[in-house]
Amino acid sequence: MALLSACKKEAEATKPAETAPTNTGSMTGMPMAGPMMHGASTGTVAAIDAAKGTVTLDHHEIAALKWPAMTMSFSAKPEQISGLKIGDKVRFEIDWDGKLGAITMIQKFGS
Repeated sequence: MALLSACKKEAEATKPAETAPTNTGSMTGMPMAGPMMHGASTGTVAAIDAAKGTVTLDHHEIAALKWPAMTMSFSAKPEQISGLKIGDKVRFEIDWDGKLGAITMIQKFGS
């Protein structure tokens, strides 16, 4: 009886560990957007894509989001980007959900 009990323990000990399934290209199990955060900064308009509804800004630090200065595209409404041109200096505010940024306010300043 002791011999059978020992065999069972050995069989359990050599059972291969289960592994997590590999990524199959599905969004299942992927982290989704987080809580909405708000930030503000200044920067320079680097590109405008009215067809896609985006503006690319070479912006300074956004302290509220703990972001360093960088160049990044944000979604924007047509009325927000009309009148802007590449090279304009702007003040802006964004909403950030952890994946996407949307301009909530943008205005030119300086010359």
